[in-house]
Amino acid sequence: PRQPAKTLWYDRPRYVFLEFCVEDSTDVKVVIEDHRLVFSCKNADGVEFYNEINLYARVNSKDSREKRSDRSITCFMRKWKEKVAWPRITKENIKPAWLSVDFDNWRDWEGDEEVERAMVEQYAEV
Repeated sequence: PRQPAKTLWYDRPRYVFLEFCVEDSTDVKVVIEDHRLVFSCKNADGVEFYNEINLYARVNSKDSREKRSDRSITCFMRKWKEKVAWPRITKENIKPAWLSVDFDNWRDWEGDEEVERAMVEQYAEV
């Protein structure tokens, strides 16, 4: 039995971030295409998670990555059109029950590019 993972997302000038909240994940697979992201994994109890998101706008799949931690898997996708805000992460104007905005990380973009660059570099080092 598959189920969607609880997912948080937030928007930045150059990247869109998605966090799949699965603790102790194994068999993590992330496929980032220009208009779509497919995520799957299992947790310690063997529950299978699967999320497929048709993205609001095009991303640069070559400049997108994911990072796994004990608590979650974070994906950051480079926007094709930078500095264009995404009002939502999904192409369809519907909000799945498993998807929420990450308000802790959501903030105005004013002077935010350095913060964003630091975050991306921090992820890239891992």
